[in-house]
Amino acid sequence: MNKQELVDAVASATGTSKAAAAEAIDAFISTVTQAVVSGDSVQFVGFGTFSTGARAARTGRNPKTGDTIQIAAAKTVKFTAGKAFKDLVNQ
Repeated sequence: MNKQELVDAVASATGTSKAAAAEAIDAFISTVTQAVVSGDSVQFVGFGTFSTGARAARTGRNPKTGDTIQIAAAKTVKFTAGKAFKDLVNQ
Protein backbone atom coordinates (compact mmCIF):
# COMPACT_ATOMS: atom_id res chain seq x y z
CA MET A 1 0.00 0.00 0.00
CA ASN A 2 1.38 3.39 -0.94
CA LYS A 3 0.40 6.79 0.45
CA GLN A 4 -2.34 7.44 -2.12
CA GLU A 5 -3.93 4.07 -1.44
CA LEU A 6 -3.81 4.85 2.28
CA VAL A 7 -5.50 8.21 1.67
CA ASP A 8 -8.22 6.48 -0.37
CA ALA A 9 -8.78 3.85 2.33
CA VAL A 10 -8.93 6.39 5.17
CA ALA A 11 -11.30 8.64 3.20
CA SER A 12 -13.55 5.68 2.48
CA ALA A 13 -13.50 4.40 6.07
CA THR A 14 -14.22 7.79 7.64
CA GLY A 15 -16.58 9.15 5.01
CA THR A 16 -14.46 12.28 4.51
CA SER A 17 -12.99 13.75 1.37
CA LYS A 18 -9.67 12.55 0.03
CA ALA A 19 -8.22 16.02 0.60
CA ALA A 20 -9.19 15.96 4.29
CA ALA A 21 -7.82 12.43 4.70
CA ALA A 22 -4.55 13.41 3.00
CA GLU A 23 -4.23 16.45 5.27
CA ALA A 24 -4.81 14.32 8.38
CA ILE A 25 -2.27 11.70 7.26
CA ASP A 26 0.31 14.38 6.47
CA ALA A 27 -0.24 15.95 9.91
CA PHE A 28 0.13 12.53 11.56
CA ILE A 29 3.38 11.77 9.74
CA SER A 30 4.76 15.22 10.49
CA THR A 31 3.89 15.00 14.18
CA VAL A 32 5.41 11.53 14.63
CA THR A 33 8.52 12.56 12.68
CA GLN A 34 9.07 15.68 14.78
CA ALA A 35 8.61 13.74 18.03
CA VAL A 36 11.12 11.05 17.04
CA VAL A 37 13.62 13.64 15.73
CA SER A 38 13.47 15.44 19.09
CA GLY A 39 14.31 12.17 20.88
CA ASP A 40 10.85 11.21 22.13
CA SER A 41 9.26 7.85 21.49
CA VAL A 42 5.74 7.65 20.10
CA GLN A 43 3.68 4.75 21.41
CA PHE A 44 0.34 3.51 20.11
CA VAL A 45 -0.97 0.81 22.44
CA GLY A 46 -1.76 -2.31 20.45
CA PHE A 47 0.00 -1.03 17.32
CA GLY A 48 3.62 -0.24 18.16
CA THR A 49 6.29 2.24 19.16
CA PHE A 50 8.45 4.56 17.06
CA SER A 51 11.76 5.48 18.74
CA THR A 52 15.41 6.22 18.08
CA GLY A 53 18.30 3.87 18.52
CA ALA A 54 22.06 4.10 18.26
CA ARG A 55 24.38 2.21 15.96
CA ALA A 56 27.98 2.09 17.19
CA ALA A 57 30.94 2.90 14.99
CA ARG A 58 32.41 -0.19 13.42
CA THR A 59 34.90 -1.45 10.90
CA GLY A 60 33.55 -2.56 7.54
CA ARG A 61 34.97 -3.84 4.32
CA ASN A 62 34.64 -2.38 0.83
CA PRO A 63 33.34 -5.35 -1.19
CA LYS A 64 34.87 -4.06 -4.42
CA THR A 65 38.43 -3.49 -3.22
CA GLY A 66 38.55 -5.50 0.00
CA ASP A 67 39.91 -2.51 1.93
CA THR A 68 38.76 -2.00 5.50
CA ILE A 69 36.87 1.20 6.21
CA GLN A 70 35.54 2.90 9.32
CA ILE A 71 31.76 3.23 9.44
CA ALA A 72 30.70 6.14 11.64
CA ALA A 73 28.24 5.85 14.51
CA ALA A 74 24.69 6.81 13.58
CA LYS A 75 21.24 7.27 15.03
CA THR A 76 18.54 5.01 13.66
CA VAL A 77 14.76 4.98 13.71
CA LYS A 78 13.15 1.89 15.19
CA PHE A 79 9.61 0.59 15.01
CA THR A 80 8.64 -2.11 17.47
CA ALA A 81 5.30 -3.75 16.76
CA GLY A 82 2.89 -4.07 19.67
CA LYS A 83 1.56 -7.39 20.93
CA ALA A 84 -1.92 -7.02 19.41
CA PHE A 85 -0.41 -6.14 16.01
CA LYS A 86 1.99 -9.09 16.15
CA ASP A 87 -0.84 -11.42 17.12
CA LEU A 88 -2.94 -10.30 14.13
CA VAL A 89 -0.03 -10.79 11.74
CA ASN A 90 0.72 -14.26 13.11
CA GLN A 91 -2.84 -15.62 12.91
